[in-house]
Amino acid sequence: MKIKFWLKKLFYIIISIVLISVCVNMFLGPHYIAAGGLTGLAIILEEWLGVSRSVVVYIGNGFVLIMALVFLGKEIFFNTFIGAALLPVFIGIIPRFMLISDRMLSMVIGSALFGIAVSILYQNKASSGGTAIPPLILKKHFNLSPSIGLFITDGLVVILCLFVFDIDAFFYAIASIFITSATMSYLENGMNKKKMVYIISGVHEAITHDVLHEIGRGVTLIPSVGAYENQQRPMLMVTLNSKDYQQLLTIVDKHDKEAFMITDTVSDVHGEGFTYESGSV
Repeated sequence: MKIKFWLKKLFYIIISIVLISVCVNMFLGPHYIAAGGLTGLAIILEEWLGVSRSVVVYIGNGFVLIMALVFLGKEIFFNTFIGAALLPVFIGIIPRFMLISDRMLSMVIGSALFGIAVSILYQNKASSGGTAIPPLILKKHFNLSPSIGLFITDGLVVILCLFVFDIDAFFYAIASIFITSATMSYLENGMNKKKMVYIISGVHEAITHDVLHEIGRGVTLIPSVGAYENQQRPMLMVTLNSKDYQQLLTIVDKHDKEAFMITDTVSDVHGEGFTYESGSV
């Protein structure tokens, strides 16, 4: 099982690194969009000093790996090593050409794909190195928030655009960072959203029965008292996937068209039926 697990993890890391390299060589690099990170710095230094971007990434990730080993320990070092070692290789061998001539469209697609690739790495507790490591060091030794640390490191790279490229490249780089961050945020939370529904009805037994047996979700009974009539009745709390929400509405409407419902969207749910199946170890 361990071999299968590591092979699967290696597969996802390779796919992610290839995707990052494609974004750099075919979407962002040809339009001089240096959206932070070591790859962004590589695009800038290649134009400014004529040093190959793969060489810049190779040297940069070498320093990053040393810093990870010294300041963060072996676990983070090994989680970073594979991605950091593969990134300059694939940046060097993947063809470099302008896949989309429209600069805005290329920036949007490249940034979104970049966000997808980094999210896959994070889900596998891996990294491509670069500016992902310094914020972790600042957090551990100076208690500085990783988001602030990443903002500082990426911000310095983006500011360099003003000195090497033009003002347009600077704003494209900022927009690219926002799109990448939004994509990662959506993949982390948006695709995992659940519905939490509170239901007050005089026929709560029938609604509970159908939710349990037709949708297959648990129901929690919460004692509640209506202030107007001072009447006590149980309030149902149901947590379910978004795809099951319409079925819940149908069930409630079938039994009580005047039922009072409150629906909230939650980004994460842990427990039986969501993070693990019933009866699993």
